[in-house]
Amino acid sequence: MSKVRVLVGTKKGAFILSADGKRKDWEVSGPFFAGWEIYHMKGSPVNPNRLYASQSSSWSGQVVQRSDDGGATWAPVGNKFLYDGVPGTHQWYDGTPHPWEFKRVWHLEPSLSDADAVYAGVEDAALFKSTDGGNNWEELAGLRGHGTGPHWQPGAGGMCLHTIIHDPSNAERMYIAISAAGAFRTDDAGKTWKPINKGLYSKYIPDPTAEVGHCVHHVAMHKDRPGVLFMQKHWDVMRSDDAGDQWHEVSGNLPTDFGFVIDVHAHEPETLYVVPIKSDAEHFVPDGKLRVYRSRSGGNEWEALTRGLPQKDCYVNVYRDGMAVDSMDECGVYFGTSGGQVYASADAGDSWTAIVRDLPSVLSVEVQTLT
Repeated sequence: MSKVRVLVGTKKGAFILSADGKRKDWEVSGPFFAGWEIYHMKGSPVNPNRLYASQSSSWSGQVVQRSDDGGATWAPVGNKFLYDGVPGTHQWYDGTPHPWEFKRVWHLEPSLSDADAVYAGVEDAALFKSTDGGNNWEELAGLRGHGTGPHWQPGAGGMCLHTIIHDPSNAERMYIAISAAGAFRTDDAGKTWKPINKGLYSKYIPDPTAEVGHCVHHVAMHKDRPGVLFMQKHWDVMRSDDAGDQWHEVSGNLPTDFGFVIDVHAHEPETLYVVPIKSDAEHFVPDGKLRVYRSRSGGNEWEALTRGLPQKDCYVNVYRDGMAVDSMDECGVYFGTSGGQVYASADAGDSWTAIVRDLPSVLSVEVQTLT
């Protein structure tokens, strides 16, 4: 029987939740790296026992950890490249005195075809690649070298590169997103990049339709339709049907179109999930009710999913990497909250159960389906 492994990064350590294919009884392992902020954890789709974790602390700096046994044991990798071997220090990317400074790793994205290849999105926004399991890293400098770079600005959480998506049909194509610069695409494996923000409208920047400057919170794609993208922006839920060349709004009947997460059903490319948040000033769910909204039509028409979720006096947030889906026959959906709960649905969102409570605030959730 298949198994499911949920990788949870929190503000005070990492946890691994495991269950069989029924997804009813869960084993909790951790905390790993107790006391550290774990911005993101993710497993290789090539070797499911190869896991990566971003471990960060304002006191001790940034560490990238790797496990080769499914999270039982971990070892730090790549510190010499990232910090000149001195944890807790920051270095300029190229040694020159300008604002591009390495602060932390927001997102780790393993290759779809090579267990030793992994990408890192960092703050201040830049993209790095390792081809030896994280031991050594090289910046894909074409992104920062793009002519719009001087116009990028930090969002409220920093100028972070938080989304990395590989196109499974085209090894040369990749999508990334930066807060608050927007979305970008490469068609030549990272040598050159193109802003893909046409159709986005952001009223809080000098030019609301500018080429860059948009605060994109998350981007999602279904593996079977790599040209179709879905975006949760600072405000607005957006869709592109042409690999990001043009976007249009699909917020429809959502109670608010502000939020951080967006994801796609594993087997239904037109089924989407978001968690609306009240506003950019009030980072909690509206009306004290935790509701996941699902669209089965690729946007515009949304239904509230509430069964098993608190509908009174709930004021949590769900962060940008805080939702994931498994690939079981009946798709499972998972998300974590700032209140330390991780909720799971084994029926595509129809009903929910808190599979663990009272963790530190959850920063990221990723899922592996193991056979």
